[in-house]
Amino acid sequence: MKSKPVLELTDLKAIAAAAEAEALKNQWPVCIAIVDDGGHLVWLQRLDGAVPVSARIATAKAHTAALGVRESKIYEDMINQGRVSFLSAPLIEGMLEGGVPILREGQCLGAVGVSGVKSNEDAQIARAGIAALGG
Repeated sequence: MKSKPVLELTDLKAIAAAAEAEALKNQWPVCIAIVDDGGHLVWLQRLDGAVPVSARIATAKAHTAALGVRESKIYEDMINQGRVSFLSAPLIEGMLEGGVPILREGQCLGAVGVSGVKSNEDAQIARAGIAALGG
């Protein structure tokens, strides 16, 4: 049997604080979602000025990144390159840039999804949050 690291509450707080700091530094009103390795929501915060739908989009992006063990942008790129049939893939809704998996020791521990600004800026915020874990 193998063992793997798991996200703890202190990790969630560190990720969220770093992601929030990146968003605030740039004055970006976003929602930040963190999911576990099964795509289950474990953290959600909506910064002042973020539109309500961003909460659902951020969560979907994080879910997609965790289950796919890759950035959600990969799915967006596939669809934009003509593989539109991928839109019918089951359980994958957040096929837009901004979902980033949290990878440690070759394992996916979860993902961060951000929504509210340009997709590349959403991803920038998510990566800043994950960077708070170090390694």
